[in-house]
Amino acid sequence: MTPAPLRIGNASGFYGDRFDALREMLDGGDLDVLTGDYLAELTLLILGRDRLKDPGRGYARTFLRQLEQCLGLAAERGVKIVANAGGLNPAGLADAVRKLAARLDVPVRVAHVEGDDLLGTGRFPGALTAHAYLGGAGITACLEAGADIVVTGRVTDAALVSGPAAWHFGWAPDAYDRLAGAVVAGHVLECGTQATGGNYSHFARHSRELTRRPGFPLAEIHDDGSAVVTKHPGTGGLVDIGTVTAQLLYETNGARYAGPDVTVRLDTVRLAQEGPDRVRVHGVRGEAPPPTLKVGLNRLGGFRNEVVFVLTGLDIDAKAALVQDQMEDAFARATSRPEHVRWELVRTDRADAGSEETASALLRLVVRDQDQNAVGRALSGAAVELALGSYPGFHVTAPPGEGAPYGVFEAAYVDRRDVPHRAVLPDGERRELPPYDGPTRPLEPVAAPDPPDPLPAGPTRRAPLGLVAGARSGDKGGDANIGVWVETDDAWRWLAHTLTVERLRELLPETADLRVTRHVLPRLRALNFTVEGILGEGVAAQARFDPQAKGLGEWLRSRHLDLPEALL
Repeated sequence: MTPAPLRIGNASGFYGDRFDALREMLDGGDLDVLTGDYLAELTLLILGRDRLKDPGRGYARTFLRQLEQCLGLAAERGVKIVANAGGLNPAGLADAVRKLAARLDVPVRVAHVEGDDLLGTGRFPGALTAHAYLGGAGITACLEAGADIVVTGRVTDAALVSGPAAWHFGWAPDAYDRLAGAVVAGHVLECGTQATGGNYSHFARHSRELTRRPGFPLAEIHDDGSAVVTKHPGTGGLVDIGTVTAQLLYETNGARYAGPDVTVRLDTVRLAQEGPDRVRVHGVRGEAPPPTLKVGLNRLGGFRNEVVFVLTGLDIDAKAALVQDQMEDAFARATSRPEHVRWELVRTDRADAGSEETASALLRLVVRDQDQNAVGRALSGAAVELALGSYPGFHVTAPPGEGAPYGVFEAAYVDRRDVPHRAVLPDGERRELPPYDGPTRPLEPVAAPDPPDPLPAGPTRRAPLGLVAGARSGDKGGDANIGVWVETDDAWRWLAHTLTVERLRELLPETADLRVTRHVLPRLRALNFTVEGILGEGVAAQARFDPQAKGLGEWLRSRHLDLPEALL
């Protein structure tokens, strides 16, 4: 007999997401499993600082407050909860959940997954956190042992879905196609409302009432690995091929999407609209996983500070040049010049403006150094001393402070056999999971497919790319990805030939001197670009105006080029 589909929902896309989502998902309809993704590269740095202050911390405390409201409801409805809220201290969070359950008199069985924390191995000197990305096997083992709540540390985001799917259907470790389908479903769900109309390029096509509060997504996963992405009836937002495509492209790169359990072939994913707010994801193929596991490293990179000068009215460029010269003179007179100095002039001003704010431009100065004094007193003193002796109209948005520490994220790779994977079961048994002993496949790029026939020549109109294309962008350490997709075959014939690496560099001049790689995904009518190094040392360093590249895709959509009128 074919097992019933697994209904698995998501109630958190990051640490700080909608607090009421856990209750909304439990109240909104039937579920078998409810997941929560709380971890990101920046989150682990935040939790690492928490742990420095108190070794008993290091987990997402919001999760406990959410459970306090919903633990009884989840138990009553038989919904299992799987969350990576354990962060750097999954054992500590599991104990806290047990104490909460006892206080609330709710009988639940709690388990946790550990082994990802490699900080104590000595392999990564100078790191504040060092965590391997584990797969779903530990979650599977906990659920097989009867756990009602499973908390983990650093597993892949998609493992929160693939682990329960493997438990529900009894998949073997070499069921690559099935596992790949579940990983794709997990990737769609992991960022919460980004799959249901949040951060969506085409939001303006829909009513503000629909998009103002998107519901969280869920997936109905089948034994063959296919899934239907949907949401609870009556919730806001929408689920269509566009919202699912956007999330599939988010923070991925090429056709091979590697994970600890399976390598997904994103170029095999097929999407079909099954009905209102129902998108079927099928045809996904998987390959053996790579022989290594990714390790996320966070270290303290030094100290940073910033000041934003407001330049109003006429002579904006001359005003900017004057204050830059004055600040550089001050740095030269200081004991030491900050190691990194970055200026950005943002021309938010307009001619003959009707308000002072719209007559003003912003000149942003960011400094970084290993020495806090070099970015603190040196910057604040120099900036404040200019108050009566610089450009006319001198003022700043806020006085600079003493400088704050910033973090740097790096990725390393280790032999998967060197990373323990441990399930601590509800009865306290610590079960060491045997290392994966199946075949592995080093991650290699997929040869670019043959391009479609070009769109026949015809009249064009100069207009923004976004009139025909959607986009979503994001960060991975110091790199960014930009996924671009279109909705019709004709638009794909045009996009595949038009948006080359060279054209992208023309449209986004910030990428001109960086390595850019284009990946082609015909079944999604999509291109995915990786831009290496555009984010410097990553989000925590905040060296760029948009440190997580969230708006990079929307900037691309706003750029003008010659669009075929047939597509408009």
